[in-house]
Amino acid sequence: MIKVAWYVILKKVEILLKMARLKERYFKELLYSIKKDLQCKSVMQVPRLEKISINQGVGIAANDKKFIETAVNEVSLIAGQKAVPTKAKKSVSNFKLREGVAIGVMVTLRGKRMYEFLDRLITLALPRVRDFRGVSPKGFDGRGNYNLGVKEQIIFPEISIDKVNKLMGMNITLVTTAKNDKDAYVLLKHLGIPFS
Repeated sequence: MIKVAWYVILKKVEILLKMARLKERYFKELLYSIKKDLQCKSVMQVPRLEKISINQGVGIAANDKKFIETAVNEVSLIAGQKAVPTKAKKSVSNFKLREGVAIGVMVTLRGKRMYEFLDRLITLALPRVRDFRGVSPKGFDGRGNYNLGVKEQIIFPEISIDKVNKLMGMNITLVTTAKNDKDAYVLLKHLGIPFS
């Protein structure tokens, strides 16, 4: 009986050690301060981060296929998860674009990888942006999700500046379970997003 109890305790400690730093902080500290700020009756009503989607448009790839491969590798390095190319849904003659041609890269992060990416974004990447004064609080969509645009991929420490052929921006979407923008703002502020 005692051996079983110790085994359970050791497993719980092992799980906590494997948890991402920001996720651990969210569940130990931030959850209760957000609950207090939003005046929720239960911890289950507190909004949480559901997923992070990273998209990078590579329009130049319609002419040259090597840009897609480079973009997939770079976004995979940044996210810590394999990125997939996105294909054009329609043919547009003005842009010399055919249906089915790869024109972008995307990856969706959940769970531990999501919290690790957000932690790296807040602590390492955003402070490396030139003349950074905080992110705009106008990026909310009305349903509790937040969009953030990044102009250069070299702000991430995983990308070597010497190996970059072309500077490309990306869109980072933070999807939350919040019902409105006010609740999502409180959640993201507590998580450490530096709003201006």
